[in-house]
Amino acid sequence: MSLKVQSLKGKKALITGGSRGIGRATAIALAKEGVELGLIARSENSFEAIRHELNERDATFVTAPADVANEADIQQAVKKIEKELGDIDILINNAAIAMRGKFIDLSTGDWKKVLDTNVLGIVYTTKAVLPAMIHKDRGDIINISSMSGLKGTEGSSAYSASKFAVIGLSEALMQEVRRHNIRVSTLTPSLVETDLVRGKSTSERQPDKFTQAEDVAEFIVSQLKLEQRTFIKTAAQWGTNPF
Repeated sequence: MSLKVQSLKGKKALITGGSRGIGRATAIALAKEGVELGLIARSENSFEAIRHELNERDATFVTAPADVANEADIQQAVKKIEKELGDIDILINNAAIAMRGKFIDLSTGDWKKVLDTNVLGIVYTTKAVLPAMIHKDRGDIINISSMSGLKGTEGSSAYSASKFAVIGLSEALMQEVRRHNIRVSTLTPSLVETDLVRGKSTSERQPDKFTQAEDVAEFIVSQLKLEQRTFIKTAAQWGTNPF
């Protein structure tokens, strides 16, 4: 029996952290499927490259600079995107920051910055789009956590705490909204070759064997194509050299 999949053409997707890394790769992959895109990133200048790439593909998209850690920023950005595209069908909460260092050395301000971006950023963005999904009785929310949300490592106390929180948030939200035909999924990729990790010590690493942003994007697209009656709740995606 062949696997039936649903078309994504004409759906509206909002991606936070949409100008680089996993967000950029996912935007391009979804554009190939005919998805209309709303992209949020922190600065207006960061959209230059992705705008060029999407224009070359004749994609329909809207960009809105906003800091996901600022609820007012997010509300304004989502309103702009929905005004131009319509209600959001797919939300990909991807924006995140990494703040690594010994627990004793991380300031309270460092912790607040990480948690505000990596956890409350998801809360603010999801609250902005969820009511319309509930009204339509349909939707997809994909939250990007991390391998660090499954296992803490030395120097990752703040980052791991935030990514563990993403998993717990997603699990609880999934239980609440599944009755509305809304799928909530969490991805926990291992080290992905993006700007977030590029430039760190690679003396014993082979970046070409890391998971690439395009690999994560391909998985997201295939997951979204599953018939709405089923979904993948969590998925850990590893490269052959994950550390």
